[in-house]
Amino acid sequence: MSALPSSYDAMDLPLRCRCGRMRGVASDVSPSTGFRFVCYCKDCQAFARFLERADVLDPAGGTDIFQMPPGRVRLTAGTDALRCLRLSNKVLRWYTNCCRTPIANTAARPHFPVIGVVHSFMDHEADGRSRDEVLGPPLCRIYESSAVGPLPPNAPGPPSLGVFACRASRMLGWWVRGLGRPTPFFDDRTKAPRAVPGVLTRSERTAL
Repeated sequence: MSALPSSYDAMDLPLRCRCGRMRGVASDVSPSTGFRFVCYCKDCQAFARFLERADVLDPAGGTDIFQMPPGRVRLTAGTDALRCLRLSNKVLRWYTNCCRTPIANTAARPHFPVIGVVHSFMDHEADGRSRDEVLGPPLCRIYESSAVGPLPPNAPGPPSLGVFACRASRMLGWWVRGLGRPTPFFDDRTKAPRAVPGVLTRSERTAL
């Protein structure tokens, strides 16, 4: 497992869906201002298959995710293409309906001061820096028991107590500083999701 990051220069990171209709910016991004990990859970894999975006997954079915506070993410164009899918009662998975780009995972309600931005929505080409340069290496992997093949040679290790403590500390800091708001995914007044969550039928979910 990689060492926990200490201090880095935080910068803005452009966000963009595959076709360019939806754009945005994530501010104050660095390895020390967020939490990067790889998730092999069945829901992340089902989400990619629902979107017909197998390219988002690594060879073992992992999704590269960067957790950060909602208040540092803005959508600046194409918000009419915003959609979400509910695969469980606790998580909403956001995507664009124009080119079916995964955007982020959020809690089902806006009280949780964390969003998990999926790497496919990060415009590293425009930024001119690689993913590792911007986010640092992944700190851990989770749900590897659901991997669909051997883990990549460079896969991060499972989470340690230090990693759990790091994540908890950052989340507490985001909550204390009020960075859970505003969120681009929920209405500030009604607290409702900005798109009606789609729900798969049992047969649709089984097919994934």
